Amino acid sequence: MRIEEVLLVAIVVAPALVGAALLGARVVRISSSNAGWLGAAVLAVMAVVSWPVVVSGVSVGTPFVAGSELGLAAGGPAVLLLPTMLVVATLVLTVATSEPETSEPRFTGLMLLFTSAAALTVLATSLPALLVGWELMGVASYALIGYRWADPRRVGSGATAFLTTRGADLGLYLATAAALAGGTDLSLDSLAGMDGGWRDVAAAGVLVAGLGKAAQLPFSFWLARAMDGPSPASALLHSAAMVALGGYLLVRLSPLLEGTSWAGATTSWVGVTTAVLLGCVAIAQTDLKQLLAASTAAQLGFVVLAAGVGATAAGTTHLVAHAAVKSLLFLAAGAWLHALGTKRLFALTGALRLWPALGALSGAGLLALSGLPPLSLWATKDAVLAGVREESLPLYLCALLASALSVAYALVALVILARPRRPRHDIGLDEEQPGTRAVDARVPIALAPLALAGVVLGLLTLPQVLDRVPGRIPVAPSTSELVVSSALVVLVAVGTGTWVLRRWDRCDEQASASSPVTGLLGSWLHLERAAHTLIVRPTLRTAAAAARVDDRIIAGAASGAARLTIRAARSVARLDDRALSGAVARTASGTLRAAGSSARGDASIAGVVQGVARGARRGGRAVRRTSSSGQLHRYYLQLVGSLLVVLVLVSVVVLIESSR
Repeated sequence: MRIEEVLLVAIVVAPALVGAALLGARVVRISSSNAGWLGAAVLAVMAVVSWPVVVSGVSVGTPFVAGSELGLAAGGPAVLLLPTMLVVATLVLTVATSEPETSEPRFTGLMLLFTSAAALTVLATSLPALLVGWELMGVASYALIGYRWADPRRVGSGATAFLTTRGADLGLYLATAAALAGGTDLSLDSLAGMDGGWRDVAAAGVLVAGLGKAAQLPFSFWLARAMDGPSPASALLHSAAMVALGGYLLVRLSPLLEGTSWAGATTSWVGVTTAVLLGCVAIAQTDLKQLLAASTAAQLGFVVLAAGVGATAAGTTHLVAHAAVKSLLFLAAGAWLHALGTKRLFALTGALRLWPALGALSGAGLLALSGLPPLSLWATKDAVLAGVREESLPLYLCALLASALSVAYALVALVILARPRRPRHDIGLDEEQPGTRAVDARVPIALAPLALAGVVLGLLTLPQVLDRVPGRIPVAPSTSELVVSSALVVLVAVGTGTWVLRRWDRCDEQASASSPVTGLLGSWLHLERAAHTLIVRPTLRTAAAAARVDDRIIAGAASGAARLTIRAARSVARLDDRALSGAVARTASGTLRAAGSSARGDASIAGVVQGVARGARRGGRAVRRTSSSGQLHRYYLQLVGSLLVVLVLVSVVVLIESSR
C-alpha cells in the first residue's frame, strides 16, 4: 500500500479519533492547558502531510451500498482547498489556546471533529461519503455555535443555524434519491451524465443544499445568528469550512448544474444577488462580527456565481484566498472582544492603533477584503469577473456593483477602526464581557501567516496554478476594460463609503439605525422574521393541531382498546386460576418428586438464565433512557458516535483492501 494512501485516510481519521478522545476528557484525563496544543499539533501534522497527498493526487475507496464506492480522492478543487483548510484550522486552534474557554478539551474536541468532517466532505468522491461528512459537519457546527450552553440565546442561535442548514441539506438526499433512480453508481462525477428529468431533480437538490450551507439568499439569516458562537469557531466555520464548503459543493458539481437548461443560470443569479444585497447589509452593520458575517455571504456569492457560469478554477482560487483573509479578520475581532469587551464598531474606534502588530495585520486583511490591487482577492475576484464577462453582460454589471460594495464595507470598517478615538474613549467598552486590555502574543504570531496569504494568494490565478484545478479558465480582459471597470468600482465604493462615514460623524450609532432602509439592512433584510412567519409558525400550528388530534382521538381510541384488552386478560386469568392451576399443580408435584435429583442441576442453569435476564433488563433500561428522553442533543450524540464507528470501520476496510 502506498504511503500517500495511508496519509489520505489519516487526514480524515486522525482528527476524528483525537477529537472523540478529547470529548471524553474525563476518561483520558487531559488538562485544559494541554488540550488546545494537542489539537493544534494534530492539525499541523495533517496540514504538512496534505501536501504530498494533493501533489500525488492519490485516491482510495471501498465498495459500499447500492453498487457505489465509499471513496476519497485528493483531486479537483481539493488540491487547493484541503491544505488551506488544515492550515487555517491549525492557526485558529493556536489562537484558541490563548483563552481558557476555547482551550478546553470539549471545544478542542469539537473543532477536531468538525475539521475531520470538513476534510471528508472535500475529499469525498461519492454521495455516500459526502453525506457522512456533511452530516457530521452539521452536528459539530451546532455544538460549536451553541458552545456556551448556559446562555439560551446562544443555544437558540445554534439551533437556528442547524435547522436552517438542515432543511437545505434535504436537497442532498433528494439528489441521492434522483441518482439512485437514474441508475448511476452514486459517484459525484457521474451525476452530470444522468438522462431525463432525474438530472434536473439532482441539480435542484444540490443547488438547495449548496445555497443553504453557503448562506446564500434566502438562507443567509442563519449566518447572523451563528456569530453568537466563540470567535475561533467563527474563524473556522465561516472562512475555510462550513460556509465555504457550500460554495465548494456547487463548484465541485458545476458540470451537473451546467448540464441542465436552468440550474446554471439560477445559480449565477442567486450568487450575484446575494453578493449585492449582502454587501449592502454589511455596510449597514454596527457590529464588527456581523459586518464580517454579511461580507462572508457576499464574498461566497462570487464563488456561487463562478460555479454557475462554469468558471470553477477562478471560483476555487477565490474560495481559498477568502478563507485566509476572513479567518484573519474573525480572529482579530475575537482578540478585540477579549481585550475591550465589545464587538460594536462605535466602541472599537481606533482599535487598530491600540496594539500595532494586531492593527497592522488586521489592516492588511481589510485591504485584501476590499479587493484592491495588488492583493489576493483583487486577483481572484477579477478572474471570476472575467469568466462572468464571457457569459453575460447583465451578470457582469451586477458583479461589478458587488465588487464596489466590497470596497465600501471594507473601507468603512478600516476607517472606523483606524481613526483616532473620541475623547470619551471608554464609551461602549466592556458591554459584553469584562475586557482584559491586553492581547496575547500568540494572536499576532498566528495571524501573520494569514495576513501574508491575504497579500500573496493572488498568485493562485497564474496559469501554472489554474491548470491544476479542473474547470474553464477565463480569458483575461484587455487593459482598457480593466481600467474602466476598476474606475467604476472605485468611484461607487468611495461614494458609498463616504456617505456611510458621514452618517457616522453626524449622528450616534442608534440614530444611524433609525431610518427604514438602514433598519431593513441592519436586520439582514428581515429574513429570519420572514422564515418564522412563513415556515416556523405554520409548522408549530400544524404540530399543535396534530397533537390535539392525537390526544383527543388517537390516544382515546388506544386507551379504550387497552381497557378492553385488560378486561379480557382478567377473565382469562380467573379461568386459569380456578380450572387449570389445580391440575397443573398436581401434575407438577408428581413430576418434581420423580426428578428431584435433576432439579438441583437445573437450579444452576436457572441461575445463569436469570443472570442473563437481569443483564438484558439493565441494558433495556439504559437504551430506554437514551431513546425516550426527547432531548435532541442525546440523539445527535448517538448519531455522531455511530458515524464515527462507521468511519473508523470503513477506514480499516479501505486500508486492508488497498494492501492486497
